Amino acid sequence: MSERVCGTVAIIPARGGSKRIPSKNLKTFAGQPIIVHSIRVALASGLFDHVVVSTDDADIAAVALAHGAQVPFMRPAHLADDYATTHAVIHHALEVLTGQGMALSHACCIYATAPFLQQRYLHEGLALLQAHPERSFAFSVSGFGFPVQRALTLDAQGALVPLNPQFRETRSQDLAPAYQDAGQFYWGRLQAWLDNEVLYSARSLPVIIPQHLVQDIDTEDDWLRAQYLYAALKAGGELDP
Repeated sequence: MSERVCGTVAIIPARGGSKRIPSKNLKTFAGQPIIVHSIRVALASGLFDHVVVSTDDADIAAVALAHGAQVPFMRPAHLADDYATTHAVIHHALEVLTGQGMALSHACCIYATAPFLQQRYLHEGLALLQAHPERSFAFSVSGFGFPVQRALTLDAQGALVPLNPQFRETRSQDLAPAYQDAGQFYWGRLQAWLDNEVLYSARSLPVIIPQHLVQDIDTEDDWLRAQYLYAALKAGGELDP
């Protein structure tokens, strides 16, 4: 487990205007608004001096406050539209929080729709940054279910062709593993966030999450799949209590 560091904040971005799943951040998941899962794990981890929700929505703010998070500001409209990036939202939050006098060294962005988030991986991410002072970020990734080098695409005539023909005959076990963003959390040093350092770079470290603990929730089908997976994992004792 990582050692406690001074000046840590968890920032949970949660805008009110989700389109594909209306009111997604407040939709009930396993008996409570889905954002509450992220708030509770962040608080229970013991890693953070502050757990802050960045939102433009009064209902989300009320739920966050009721479950122990802080909402020390309301997010401006230009950072709550369909084009605002996560990095811009975190940058804004940190500028406001430090401007309010909050002394910080590390910030962790935690997504509001991450019900599979586990305390142990948050600890692992901070421990990685502590062990590697030359790095800026540590965030959750997971492997692909099939080697990406053997992916297929369609040519102009609609026929299947290999995306990387050079690997056509390579055995899958001989290909280097590839990883994708698991969409759960991003630990970063304060200055790295404020300097807008690139997240996907050699200055980032991986926190590898098992594939069965990862599920994007962008569509109604994703939501249904996540509910089934959550119920199975909970019954098997694999999730934080």
